[in-house]
Amino acid sequence: MLSLPLSLAPADELLPALLDLSISGIVCYTPVLDATGQILDFVFSYVNPAAQRLLGMPAQPTTTYLQQFPQARSSGAFAFHVAAFGSDEPRHYEELYQDEQYDTYCRVVGRRLGQHLLVSFSFSQEHNERAAEQALRQSQAREQAARAEAERQRAELTNIFEQAPVAIAIFEGPDHVIKLVNAAHLELWGKTAAEVLHKPLFEAIPEAKGAGYEELLAGVMETEKPFVAKELSANLKRHGQQELVYFDFVYLPWRTEQGTVSGVIVVATDITQQVKARQQAEALQADLVAATRHQVQERNTLFQVFAQTPAAICIQRGPDHRYEYANAAYLQFFPGRQILGNTVAEAIPETVDSGVLALLDHVYQTGETYYGEELPLLIAQPEGPPKLMYFTFTYQAFHENGEIVGISTFAYNVADQVLARQQHEVQQRRLHELFEQAPVAIAIFRGPQYVIELANPAVCAIWGRTPEQALGTPLFELLPEAAGQGFEQLLDGVMATGVPYVANELPSHIDRHGRRDLVYWNFVYQPLHDGGDQITAVTVVATEVTEQVLARQRVQDLNQELAASNDELSKTNAQLTRTNIDLDTFVYTASHDLKAPITNIESIMLALREHLPREVQQHELISHLLDLLDHTVARFQTTIAQLTDLSKLQLAHAAPAEPVLLAAVVEDVRLDLAPDLQAAATQLMVEVAPDLLISFAPQNLRSIVYNLLSNAVKYRDPNRSSRVQLRAESTPQYVLLTVQDNGLGLNELQQRQLFGLFQRLHTHVEGTGVGLYIVKRLIENGGGTIRVQSEVGVGSTFTVSFPV
Repeated sequence: MLSLPLSLAPADELLPALLDLSISGIVCYTPVLDATGQILDFVFSYVNPAAQRLLGMPAQPTTTYLQQFPQARSSGAFAFHVAAFGSDEPRHYEELYQDEQYDTYCRVVGRRLGQHLLVSFSFSQEHNERAAEQALRQSQAREQAARAEAERQRAELTNIFEQAPVAIAIFEGPDHVIKLVNAAHLELWGKTAAEVLHKPLFEAIPEAKGAGYEELLAGVMETEKPFVAKELSANLKRHGQQELVYFDFVYLPWRTEQGTVSGVIVVATDITQQVKARQQAEALQADLVAATRHQVQERNTLFQVFAQTPAAICIQRGPDHRYEYANAAYLQFFPGRQILGNTVAEAIPETVDSGVLALLDHVYQTGETYYGEELPLLIAQPEGPPKLMYFTFTYQAFHENGEIVGISTFAYNVADQVLARQQHEVQQRRLHELFEQAPVAIAIFRGPQYVIELANPAVCAIWGRTPEQALGTPLFELLPEAAGQGFEQLLDGVMATGVPYVANELPSHIDRHGRRDLVYWNFVYQPLHDGGDQITAVTVVATEVTEQVLARQRVQDLNQELAASNDELSKTNAQLTRTNIDLDTFVYTASHDLKAPITNIESIMLALREHLPREVQQHELISHLLDLLDHTVARFQTTIAQLTDLSKLQLAHAAPAEPVLLAAVVEDVRLDLAPDLQAAATQLMVEVAPDLLISFAPQNLRSIVYNLLSNAVKYRDPNRSSRVQLRAESTPQYVLLTVQDNGLGLNELQQRQLFGLFQRLHTHVEGTGVGLYIVKRLIENGGGTIRVQSEVGVGSTFTVSFPV
């Protein structure tokens, strides 16, 4: 509604009185525009009393001009109003207007007033033949104006087509001749227009032949139904090299004016490189105002194409940024809004506080293109709470006659990518918390200098350094005392070969807390790839086992002291018995005390696997670290089990002896070891009389046979076929059991250390060094003996004597 009285001073009542007393009808109209700026209709903004009487209308009509005067379009009256609005001078018009409501001769004067059209008119029953002649001339003028308007629309839509940030082409006929193609599609192909236009598609783009596109195009022409593809891949030769390209596209049936399908429209978006897509959009927008001429049929095609374009496109005209055009993708961002014909501030008030309106003003005033990255915008919805979207977009001014007249927008909603990145950041923080709270030492060394990229509190505590000192520092700069202790060679080997390195109880010296400590480690060096075949870093998962090693060494020292005092054994037998009991108690206590923390670590691992999201567990680094932790816990549990076995030796000593068929025990063990024998391709030969009896505790005898045979298989020589022979013979005093192999063999020093507790003489296979110690104790507790003969590269022979 035009509020004319509000613009006058209170004392000035002349204009309102004049409008009320005028015998001529006075009407103020506001035009209704379409997306291209064409006037579709007029609405009544003000109707004076005379106009109300002449037209039979209320002061505030609810109908539009064409609804009130349906014959105005054909009679030329509507064209006169459009022309008057587009002119800076008053326009005059006379006509004989006839319809179901009116039959009168009308004289009209109209003039544009700002964004409104002011019209004065009068009705009369008198007219002359001059009116018909004038109506004819006006009809011809209307026809010319309509043609000019259609040409303007076609030129503008053609500009948009040529500068669209999506690839568009038209293939015609059964051979899919390329009839029309825009710059974006040529860029996607890596071709020029001269190379492809008016050629069959698969002749111009031979690398696309046989990839299934022929069937898709034929299907669209046959079924007359569109085909939509997401992230379809294709190998295209462009810029002189073959490239794998991923893109979204739509195949639409292309119809003639008679409605028959004569070809296919393709609208595609190259999603291989979003940056290139944005640059392509910029180049397309720069050419937005370039004038090209096509037929009316091409204009209609552009409407259909842009309705399917996945990029959001709009045009805003004038300094107030009034929407002149918006495609379907753009309108979907703002459901339930009246976009066309309104300004940005009117249609999307959220943009005022968000700063978008200020950006548009700057582009319009300066002509500088603006590139927006992930701009957040909280958009109110018709139902439910507001929706947060993120837009990557381009604002670019377009010109007419050298002057800035509007802004074109190309936008993508990148909310999915932003939210995915934010979720990834949350997962990274959770991962960091997991590392920080892990009960084992974890670190990552990057590059040839082994720069510390990650170090959790556990590893910093072992090093005696703070995280601030460690992160970003080369390993051997942080720990200079570690240089020359062999760690450089181990790390270089993992980086060079890609083969993990596992160390058990490796000694090293570390300066911490103001002193140099001798530290023992269990650790794994694991190569870390860059996503391909290149090894760029090493992951270490470590546990300090200094206390356990020192405890074992104390036990070994006690054993050596006992062996050195063999001459006084008879005098100190009682004391030795008590010492053995103390040792057993110590081993039992140590194994028992270690169970709780290992069980806690295992529970933590189970909780992590239960509560960590699946996508976090499937992360390459997380999955690898979790597997390493599982492996470390399993090794601890094996060691504790062996310690528990040691604690049971005292009970084994008390087990009663009974007659046992040795052949049955050997066969039972052979069946248990069958998978290992088969895997190692070991030939086992047994020579035991079926009725040979041994007086021994059955379970202890089985443990002795099992350990001797499993060790013979485990320590085989990989350079020759494995053979193991088990024999038994009876003498008046003993039953002699012999296990002979052709394995790696032992030197003299190794033979002297063989039956010691926790002695591992070959570290390339799994083991704890407890098995033979237990075997020796079981045999000696039962009154027997065990000895070994061995030669490196030849093999070993174990001989056990059981008392009769």
